[in-house]
Amino acid sequence: MDGHGRTRPLLRRAALIGAALLAATAAAPQASAATAAADRGPSGGGLSAVIRYTENGIPHILAQDYAHLGFGTGWAQAADQACVLADGFVTVAGERSRWFGPDAATDGSLSSAGKNLTSDLYFKGVREAGTVEKLLAAPAPAGPTRDLKELMRGWAAGYNAWLAQNKITDPACKGAAWVRPVTAVDVAARAFAVSVIGGQGRAVDDIAAAQPPGGAAALGAGPATDPAAAAEAARAFFDTGRYDMGSNAVAFAGSTTANGHGLLLGNPHYPWQGGRRFWQSQQTIPGELNVSGGSLLGTPVVNIGFNEKIAWSHTVATGTPVNLHQLTLDPADPTAYLVDGTPEKMTRRQVTVPVAGGAPVSRTQWWTRYGPVVTGLGPGLPLPWTAGTAYALNDPNAANLRGSDTALAIGRARSVAGIQDALKRTQGLPWVNTIAADSAGGTLFTQSQVLPRITDELAARCSTPLGRATYPASGLAVLDGARGDCALGSDPDSVQQGVFGPGKAPTLRDAPYAENSNDSAWLANAETPVTGYERIWGSLATPRSLRTRGAVEDVSAMAAKGGLTVADLQKQQFANRVPAGDLAAADAAKACAALPGGAANASDGRPVDVSAACAALAGWDRTADTGSRGALLFDRFWRKLTASTPAKDLWLVPFSAADPVHTPRTLNQAAPGIGRALADTVAELAAAGIAPDAPLGEHQFVVRGGQKLPVPGGTEALGVWNKIEAPWNAAAGGYPEVVHGSSHIQAVGWDGTRCPVARTLLTYGQSSNPNSPHYADQTRLFSQERWVTSRFCERDILTSPQLKVIRPRERR
Repeated sequence: MDGHGRTRPLLRRAALIGAALLAATAAAPQASAATAAADRGPSGGGLSAVIRYTENGIPHILAQDYAHLGFGTGWAQAADQACVLADGFVTVAGERSRWFGPDAATDGSLSSAGKNLTSDLYFKGVREAGTVEKLLAAPAPAGPTRDLKELMRGWAAGYNAWLAQNKITDPACKGAAWVRPVTAVDVAARAFAVSVIGGQGRAVDDIAAAQPPGGAAALGAGPATDPAAAAEAARAFFDTGRYDMGSNAVAFAGSTTANGHGLLLGNPHYPWQGGRRFWQSQQTIPGELNVSGGSLLGTPVVNIGFNEKIAWSHTVATGTPVNLHQLTLDPADPTAYLVDGTPEKMTRRQVTVPVAGGAPVSRTQWWTRYGPVVTGLGPGLPLPWTAGTAYALNDPNAANLRGSDTALAIGRARSVAGIQDALKRTQGLPWVNTIAADSAGGTLFTQSQVLPRITDELAARCSTPLGRATYPASGLAVLDGARGDCALGSDPDSVQQGVFGPGKAPTLRDAPYAENSNDSAWLANAETPVTGYERIWGSLATPRSLRTRGAVEDVSAMAAKGGLTVADLQKQQFANRVPAGDLAAADAAKACAALPGGAANASDGRPVDVSAACAALAGWDRTADTGSRGALLFDRFWRKLTASTPAKDLWLVPFSAADPVHTPRTLNQAAPGIGRALADTVAELAAAGIAPDAPLGEHQFVVRGGQKLPVPGGTEALGVWNKIEAPWNAAAGGYPEVVHGSSHIQAVGWDGTRCPVARTLLTYGQSSNPNSPHYADQTRLFSQERWVTSRFCERDILTSPQLKVIRPRERR
C-alpha cells in the first residue's frame, strides 16, 4: 500500500482517539487540567494510555496503537496484581530457589513442579537455551506478529512504570527484593510457560530427574513398564476432570433466541489464587480493536470475551498435547540413541540454579531431536531410563508462541466465520476448544488446538508395546524413536511442522446449540454428534461426565424451548442443579430408609444411626444453592460412595452409546457401599458439629475481610454447571475456601444496536491485594448470585457513576 493509502485510516484513527480522549476528559472533571494537557500526547516519546475505570475496578484502556495499549494493560494489571505477577516472573526466570528456598512448593500456576528447585532447573534451562528468544525471532505466522511483539513490549513498560511510580501495599510482596522490572522477553517467557503447561509443564519434575543409568543399572535392561497399568495411569494423567482447570461454554443460534441474534454463556473453571487467575478489561484502539473480557494474568490480550459482533469462550480440550518417543540406546553409550541404525548423541544441558542460604545446585538435562528425556509422566507412569531404553517427550507447544496472536485475531473478528479464519491463520491455542456466537445468529464449536500429528494409522504402524496400551486408553502415543519412517510429518495447512492442520480439528458450525464441558467433541450437540476425528483429539461413543450430561440436558431443553435471552443464560449459570442428585438422591434415600433399625456400619465397623440422613436426602431440593438443606450431606456421601464403588456396581442401567446423555442411570440400592458411605458421612458431619440438613452456604464459604461469604455451586463429581472445588476442612467448618471453579463468567447477546448486551462476573475480583477495594467486591456478588452489567460503548463508560480517568505514562 502506498503512503497515501495508509494516511486516510491513520488520520481517521487519530481523529477517533482525539474524540474519545476529549469525551473522557469532559465526562470526568476529576481527571483535572493535567489530564487534559496529557491528552495532547506524551512528552519525551514515552508510552502512555488513557484508563477509564468503571464499577468493580474494571479498566477500559484506550490507546493509539498496540505498544501504547500494551503499556496501559501492563500498568493496570500491575495496579491490581503486582505481587502475583512478580511471583510468576520469578518462576520463569528460574529463581524461586534463590528467593523462597529450593524445597518449598511452587504455587502451581505455571507448571506442575513439586518444588522450587525442579521448577527452576526447568525454567532456567529454557532461558539459557534461548528458547523464547528463538521463538520471538521466527517470522509470522510461525512466530508472533509485529502487533503482538509491540503489545508485549508495551506491557513490560507499563508494568515497570507502575512499579517505579507506586508503592506496593499488598503484604504478599511489600518491600520484597524479588519484585523487579521485566522485559518483553520475560512477558514472552510467561506466555511460553502457559503454552506448555499441559505438556512439558506437567513433566517438569521428570525432566529434571532424568539421568543416564550408572553402575549396576547400566548392566541390565531395568524394570519393565506394565502396559495395562500404564494405560490406566495415562488415562488418569490426561483426564480433564482431574485438572485444576476446566470450563463450560454454550453458544445458541439465532433460531433459538428471542431476537434472532446469537447468545454465548462462558463459564471457565480456573484457580482462584495465583498466576492463572483471570483479570477483566476492555482494550480499545479506535478504528482497529475494541474488545472486552478476561485475560490470564501477565497476558497482554483478552483471552475470552466479546466485541460488537462476536463473543467467545474456551474450554479445556481432551486432545492429548504430547506424545512419547521410545528410544533404542547405543549399547556403548546410554546418552546416544539410534535412528535407522545410526547413533545420535543427546544434547547435554548443564543448568545451575542459585539457592537461598546455600551453594548453587547444578544438574544435567538431556535433550533429543524429539524433546527432553523424561523418567515418567507423574508417579503413576514411570518411564525408566535403562541401558537399552529411554523416553523422550514431544511437546509441539514448546515451539508455539502464537497463543496471544490467536486471541488478538479473534478479538478483531466480526463473525464466527471470522473466528474460524483467525484460528486457521494463527494456529496458537495449545490446550483449549473454542465456543462462539455472533450477532448474526451463528454458532461455532471447534477443537482447533496444537496437537502432535498422530494419526490412528501412524499409531498402529509405529507404536511400541507400551504405546499400543496407552494410545487407545488416553490418546498418548508412544512411537518407536528408532525408525525414521515414524516421524510425525505435517499437514499442508499447518504453520508448524509435526502438528495437525486446522482442517483436521473437530468442528461444528451453526448448530442450534454448541456446548462443551471438557469432554471430547463428540456431543458438542447431542442431536448432531461430531465424529471422524483421530483418537488423539479425544474419545468417541464413551461415557460422558455428569457435568457434560447435565449441561447437555439443560442446553438442549433451552434450545428446544426457544425465545432465549441473556436472562436465560444468567438463570442457567446459577440454576445450581445437581445432576448426580437427580439420578441418585431418591434411590439413596430409599436405600437409607430400608436399613435395619436406621443404622449402618461405618468403615471402622461401628454402627451409626443414619435415620436423620434419610429424611434429609428425601427432602433435599437437588440443588447446590447456598440455602439448600441436604446438599452438603449428599455431597459428602456421593464423594465417598463413588470413590469406593466402581461404576459397574453403582448403576443398574449401564452406559449406552445410543443414549449417552441418560446412561448410566438408576442407582443400585443394594450396592454394599451405600450403607457404609452413609454411615461415614453422618459420623463425619456429627464430629464437625454439622446437622445432616444444614444449609450448604453455612459450610461452603470464603472469608474476605473478616466477612463469611456463602458460595453456591458444587464439585465435579456432582456434575454442577457452576463448578466449585474446595478442600474439606471439618475444623474450619466444612469447605472454608475455594481453590478453583467458576471464574470469569460472561453472558453475552445482541439487540440490534452497536452495543452488546453483556453481563459478567469475575468471581474472585480484580485484585489479590486484601487492601484493594476490588479484593472481594465481585466475590460478594457471586455469593448473592448477582452480575455486573458490562459497560462497552462509550456512552455507557462515560456515564458510569464511579468513572475514574487516569493517564499513566513512562517517565524518561
